Amino acid sequence: MPGAPDQRRTLTFVILTVFLDLLGAGILIPILPYLVRQFRTDAFTVGMLSVSFSLAQFVAAPLLGALSDRIGRRPVLLFSILGSAGGYFLFGWAGSLWVMYLARIIDGITGGNISTAMAAIADVSKPEDRAKNFGLIGMAFGFGFIIGPVLGGVLSKISLQAPAYGAAVIALITAAFGFFAFPETLPVERRNPNSADLNPLRPIAAAFARPEMRTLLLALFFLNFAFAGLQTNFSNFTMERFQFTADQNAWVFAFIGVMAAVMQGGVVRRLIPLFGESKLALWGFGLFAAGFLLLAASWIPWWVYPAVGLIAIGSSFTNPTLNAMVSRRAGPSEQGSILGTTQSVLSLTRVFGPVWAGMVFDHFGSGAPYWTGAAFIALALVLVLPELRAATEPRQA
Repeated sequence: MPGAPDQRRTLTFVILTVFLDLLGAGILIPILPYLVRQFRTDAFTVGMLSVSFSLAQFVAAPLLGALSDRIGRRPVLLFSILGSAGGYFLFGWAGSLWVMYLARIIDGITGGNISTAMAAIADVSKPEDRAKNFGLIGMAFGFGFIIGPVLGGVLSKISLQAPAYGAAVIALITAAFGFFAFPETLPVERRNPNSADLNPLRPIAAAFARPEMRTLLLALFFLNFAFAGLQTNFSNFTMERFQFTADQNAWVFAFIGVMAAVMQGGVVRRLIPLFGESKLALWGFGLFAAGFLLLAASWIPWWVYPAVGLIAIGSSFTNPTLNAMVSRRAGPSEQGSILGTTQSVLSLTRVFGPVWAGMVFDHFGSGAPYWTGAAFIALALVLVLPELRAATEPRQA
């Protein structure tokens, strides 16, 4: 196990990397429809740009994670950050729609670095500390999600292309910082020379073939399937029920980001030693589902805030703990590949979750994405409950 200075440097760089990744992605949120409108005016095209990113990430995440098991975390992270910078520059420069798609695919391929970042954290963390440290990634997500769209709106006053160029510059700064400050966390003797399978489906199939992994991956899939539907459908929901404006929706998403940052950055790290990961995960499932049900039943605008607050807290309790359980079931030489497979599975939720939410919204009403989301969360709990019970047994012994 590396010493404390290496752990602090690794955590600092990984948190900064994830924060700046989300900051860069968030910068594009306010201007993406306007850039696309230069070539097409339909909302479907905007959605397909997001889908192309998620599909590219689905293919690349396990490959980058496995490659990091083979050659180390540092070169893979630095390469992926530079790739994201290239994708953002290309997106700002794009003079046609196909170039925009190419830019998002490039960023999706290199943006699968979250698996390598989590593997680096696993390298320098004791098994019992992984959930706490993975929670810091959620904090970085939250802050990036808050600040990114605001910065994008400010830069868009310069030009519509300025936010994309701004995201590229941020990525270059991150790469430069990592080049000088980020230590390699995977010693040569712990690397896996047989890693980095070029078939992206093989590591996923291999992970699902392991019973101790299968239920955890399925639970993470159904949880994030529900959440991905909320992210893309929420504005339609509030517009139909409450006639919210874009600014009002932005405040709600900012509230979610603040809650996620506070919970995963501070509260979760303090609760895990007191109550244990399994108990915290169980509470998370309950709060997650309760938030979705409250949102489905909301007919008064201010109800939205406690509903999404419960969802943010539930997500903060479940995702770091389940990811830590996945990490502990992986050997030291396969952290990157297993966590890459996890991120690849989650990227699929950002493809299918929005499709499901849009379909049931159109056919069964505005509350359908949320009460069906609660059902998917309940299914995730049923799948993982034996694992959580088994994990509590040593504590009770």
